[in-house]
Amino acid sequence: MPIEILMPAVSPSMVDGGLALWHKKEGDLVKVGDLLVEVETDKAVVEVQAEKEGILGKILFPSGSQNIKINTPIAILLESGEDALSLASIGKSAVTPSQPTVEENTVALKQDRPIKKSDNFLSTTGRIFASPLARRIAADHQIDLSRIMGSGPGGRIVKKDLNSPSYIDTAKPVVHLPGDKETPNSSMRKMIANRLSEAKRTIPHFYLSVDCEIDKILAMKLEINESVDGAKVSVNDFVIKAVSMALRKFPQVNSSWGDLAIKHHQNVDIAVAVSTTSGLITPIIKNVDQKSLISISSEIKNLAERGRSGKLSLDEYQGGGITVSNLGMYGVREFSAIINPPQSCILAIGAGEQRPIVKNNTIVIATMMTCTLSADHRVVDGALGAQFIAEFKRIIEHPIKMVL
Repeated sequence: MPIEILMPAVSPSMVDGGLALWHKKEGDLVKVGDLLVEVETDKAVVEVQAEKEGILGKILFPSGSQNIKINTPIAILLESGEDALSLASIGKSAVTPSQPTVEENTVALKQDRPIKKSDNFLSTTGRIFASPLARRIAADHQIDLSRIMGSGPGGRIVKKDLNSPSYIDTAKPVVHLPGDKETPNSSMRKMIANRLSEAKRTIPHFYLSVDCEIDKILAMKLEINESVDGAKVSVNDFVIKAVSMALRKFPQVNSSWGDLAIKHHQNVDIAVAVSTTSGLITPIIKNVDQKSLISISSEIKNLAERGRSGKLSLDEYQGGGITVSNLGMYGVREFSAIINPPQSCILAIGAGEQRPIVKNNTIVIATMMTCTLSADHRVVDGALGAQFIAEFKRIIEHPIKMVL
């Protein structure tokens, strides 16, 4: 009999999600392991493979659908020997989408003509229909979606359209719509809002700041990059390495709060905050204390690139004992970050800047960087937090320890 394909829970925190793109269409043969659909979660776009074989008889939610609860039927798979008439056995409620389809949301249906593949329709709210992945790529590469003709259902713009010059309508002017514009909240943006609101509301934050002199790091960074072929380490790589070493000395900080018990992490896994067009993600660098600066640098670049394109696997952004958030590249002198639960700490890194300081009763100029630790007082008390950040400062100001 027909098999319901359910909305999968591809992350532990997922309650609902979106369908970024179907890779199969109705009537296609589906084999076990085939790429079936891309599911948009709170952190990434995850590719979902088929678990059973058959014919894709009915797609219940088209590409671009949002806010679909987990375990909701999203498609119907027909087994060998069944035809479309078998869909009747599922029941009307199972094959009727609970939200409007792309076509029902477009102006096209109000016109007395069929929908064309090349149409790029605006909704009644002025929205251009594009998949979440296409929107993310367009934002990253500053592509004007109003000049792209979509090849997806109802003229929806999908990823392949952004790579094909034949779909660019060079004669179509940029559309400027009057009034305010609205951007629908993605699953990622809603999850970020929920998690950070809960964190700020329920976690007793306290904050500790230190000013670190980084002239030795700047000199060592320059020497490494000039001496090692292909190396391009950054100050942030030194910061992450220093955090891992401080965690090894004060392992109590490498812990997470639980209602019944505090979980002490045995591995030094550090999350790194990465900004994307859809929101913040925190890919994890594992066993940082066992890796070199060059290895850390290469891994961060790889994780950040795949995170911005939504290609991280679940284990690459779940977990970690502490997060490092660096806004120094934007010229921010200092800030206090919100803890990323269930972690107990997040370290906020400001810009390195020249400041006058006192050394041996003499005023000198040094490159200083302000770092602020946000800590969960249920796990890390004030004295422990102070010892941890003091050790971090000591390692930062004596970077030779990181390469020995």
